[in-house]
Amino acid sequence: MCLSCLQPDPQTGARIDMCLCGAPLTQAAFNRVSADLDRRRFLGGTAAVLGLFAGFGLGPGHASGQDAGRPILLTNLRYFDGTTLRMQGGRDILIEGGRIKALVPTGQGPEDAKRIDCAGRGVIPGLIDAHWHTTLAGVTQTQAMAADIGFVHLMAGREAGATLMRGFTTVRDTGGPAFGLQLAIDRGVLPGPRIFPSGAMISQTSGHGDFRLLNEVPRAAGDLSHSERVGVAAIADGRDGVLRRTREQLMKGASQIKIMAGGGVSSLYDPLESVQYLEEEMRAAVEAAADWGTYVCAHVYTSAGIQRALRAGVKSIEHGQLADSETIAMMRDEGAWWSIQPFLADEDANPKSDPRQEAKQLEVAEGTIRAFEEGRASGVRMAFGTDILMNPRGTISQGRQLAKLTRFMAPLEALRMATGAAGELLGLSGARAPYDGRLGVIEEGALADLLVVEGDPEKDLDWLDDPRANLVLIMKDGAVVKDQL
Repeated sequence: MCLSCLQPDPQTGARIDMCLCGAPLTQAAFNRVSADLDRRRFLGGTAAVLGLFAGFGLGPGHASGQDAGRPILLTNLRYFDGTTLRMQGGRDILIEGGRIKALVPTGQGPEDAKRIDCAGRGVIPGLIDAHWHTTLAGVTQTQAMAADIGFVHLMAGREAGATLMRGFTTVRDTGGPAFGLQLAIDRGVLPGPRIFPSGAMISQTSGHGDFRLLNEVPRAAGDLSHSERVGVAAIADGRDGVLRRTREQLMKGASQIKIMAGGGVSSLYDPLESVQYLEEEMRAAVEAAADWGTYVCAHVYTSAGIQRALRAGVKSIEHGQLADSETIAMMRDEGAWWSIQPFLADEDANPKSDPRQEAKQLEVAEGTIRAFEEGRASGVRMAFGTDILMNPRGTISQGRQLAKLTRFMAPLEALRMATGAAGELLGLSGARAPYDGRLGVIEEGALADLLVVEGDPEKDLDWLDDPRANLVLIMKDGAVVKDQL
């Protein structure tokens, strides 16, 4: 136990309920310090180690929450409720206990409420990125595949705070070791979005999640690759293998399962058009997830892979930019979700250094425009995601990528994909959802994740490109984490 364990937070009076001194990296540092220094210097070393965490943005987050038992009332506003395609007025938003208690007629809120005057600005639900990689977005490919996993987690902790400040109060993590970061955020150790974790991406041998080098093939029985040991991927073949790896992710706390059902852009050895996993193997993951009350999402681009995944019972198609009309209609008829990203050949594309990756990336970009247009026209359920991957310079484009959807649809329709629609997709996790309550909507009983914006969401979404200036208030779970009003 360290001094930080014993002292209450000077600003809030609260104690940290999971001290960082118990973390493996901290313990290793303590051991090195204690081997060389006396007791007096050891205490100084303790402060230095905790300072290291603070330098990476991993100190306890401070949010301006509600006064004890006192509700918050947002007044003088227009709001987008996450589903209705128009801004609404004539209501104030009453928040209590981390939830939206009521939408009350203007001027009729309780007298004891703490009032926040929005000065006529727009209020929208906190944004949801339905395809995010919490531990893999803010590092390079070399770092993700070869760096010490402690460094990767520290960078993820720093990026989590930045994600929240971009207005994304919730992310669905579609692959990677995000369980520890989720726990730290939920316990208030550091700021960040709500995380719906998938755990390791489950892949067949040679599939999109098989990150081994050619000189590592074949492997001895039971020998795990680096990406498997650290929880990025899980290579599994056959029904029994897929069942085992799926159940392991559920045991760790996965809210949904992610499988690789087709070739990818970032991987070097699998063709983009390859179909991965037999239907019976996919069905094994679907059945294991269903036994725990949740669902499977599948990385896949092509019609053949999408159709096989749908027949196996997959509920969420990730990417799908190369789907034909028949396949898009099948997604609609099966009631599946299409988690789609604005993959365009522009400045925000994930960087690729290999010509094979670049060629696949261009092929996907060429299919993106048609996919958005035909998907929207067909009536398939669509949710927004970015899939910013191993691109530390690109994470700042998260909001800008949502704004790009206005190329294909009206601003509020695009915003709905990242709020109410994405919240419905998260609801497929059922009892495995980490948070009890509706997300992505402004309605009575919903979780109080809200943004006050400097811009007109009915006119455009360009204001998302500068969240520092244009997100003047960010609220998560009823606590104000940014206030520039």
